[in-house]
Amino acid sequence: MANELTIPLLPCVDIDEMAAFYEMLGFSTTYRQTKPNPYVALRREDLNLHFYGMPGHVPEDSHSTCVVIVEDTGPLYEAFAAGMRAVHGKVLISGIPRMTRPRLRNDRYTGFAVVDPGGNWIRISKGVTEPAATTPLGRAMENAARQADARGDERQALKILEGALAKASGTEPELADARAYRDELVERITSSSAGSGPRPTA
Repeated sequence: MANELTIPLLPCVDIDEMAAFYEMLGFSTTYRQTKPNPYVALRREDLNLHFYGMPGHVPEDSHSTCVVIVEDTGPLYEAFAAGMRAVHGKVLISGIPRMTRPRLRNDRYTGFAVVDPGGNWIRISKGVTEPAATTPLGRAMENAARQADARGDERQALKILEGALAKASGTEPELADARAYRDELVERITSSSAGSGPRPTA
């Protein structure tokens, strides 16, 4: 067989909230129903995501995820970022919803993730795996990204990255990006720790 199609079906609190979020990212609603069960289908080019309303769903506790394989993550990230800036005036980098940023390696973007209002992780990855980092600082950045961007543990990521930066010689090719990522982690931690109630965006 050929031309098979798999469509992720993910939980949410409010299908209209999900539709508004993904429409901001350039998706269109292709189907919507409220009875007998809330359900919405969204599409952006060949990318299909479907969501169902689930009573009692807690986005912060969600483990739902899917992987989207693309040839180059850069254009999709830039399109999503532009949509966020048009609506919010900035890229959402903390709280729920948010988007992690790709890292530049070998002049190409690595993967990134979108965490939507339902707490679902949409992981955008390239079909071709990039070579692993070769310097201690580069490896520390990869480890920090796994902690913060994949597991949501920004504090552990910051600890790893600050330790590596303290030992850096200053000649590493990743130095500027590592410092920028450290600043981003500090901003994310500060933003998510401020106040009470829903986590703010930054």
